[in-house]
Amino acid sequence: MPYQTLYIAETEDIVTVTFNRSERRNALTPQMIDELIATLESLTDRNCGVLILTGRGPAFCAGLDLEHLQSLIGKTLPQHNADAERMAHLLRRLYDLPLPTIAAVNGHAIAGGMGLATVCDFTLAVPEAKFGYTEARIGFIPAIVASFLTLQVGEKQARDLLLTARLITAEEARQMGLVNEVVRDSGLMERAMRLAHQLLKNSPDSMRATKQLLSAHVKERLDRQLQAAVEMNANARSTEDFREGVSAFLERRTPIWPSRKRSKTPVHV
Repeated sequence: MPYQTLYIAETEDIVTVTFNRSERRNALTPQMIDELIATLESLTDRNCGVLILTGRGPAFCAGLDLEHLQSLIGKTLPQHNADAERMAHLLRRLYDLPLPTIAAVNGHAIAGGMGLATVCDFTLAVPEAKFGYTEARIGFIPAIVASFLTLQVGEKQARDLLLTARLITAEEARQMGLVNEVVRDSGLMERAMRLAHQLLKNSPDSMRATKQLLSAHVKERLDRQLQAAVEMNANARSTEDFREGVSAFLERRTPIWPSRKRSKTPVHV
């Protein structure tokens, strides 16, 4: 099925999904999220195969699209809730996909883009790639991705990434356990294909059962955390800080946080 935001190629049971919005640094839109969900759903019942995710152009995925961010201001709480549920559903679908998944990170993976890159079973990245959960810079809450991040790196490192909203290099991401290998740009897809062919030598039933086992270990925790995360995510979109953060980001200025002004009280020693 042809998509507008994705380019899909298949050969020898290897499905390569390329984010195809290079002019927008492959930023996520509702349409792109829906097309990714539809693609994952079409692969759920496959008996064998490997999925590779990558991006076209200089970026892997820059997170939510700026125009979509702007459109969030003024929406109703049910609309915010539906939008948050869409993203949670996408990441959960990718995490639980029965087929092995490989992210070939060809450039920056930011916010939701970092979520997509690191939720995959294997994450390969070029040295120039940067990773980061930058939501706090725009007054947002990385609630949905936090559920997966704490599973991967533990609470202490998750607090570092989520509270500082800093960008990290591919090598630092590897040291944290978020990236499996750092691969030179010219050899990224070749290495992803070699890994995919290696996986195809294994028993499809065994790999499927292994992934189901690992997902089952954290199912109750993820179910509970994602339900709370969707609610928190939706509520965050109605705050004054979010409105100010998005406006400041689009206007290329430093935000003046309303919550900082409200909370300024004298310290008595």
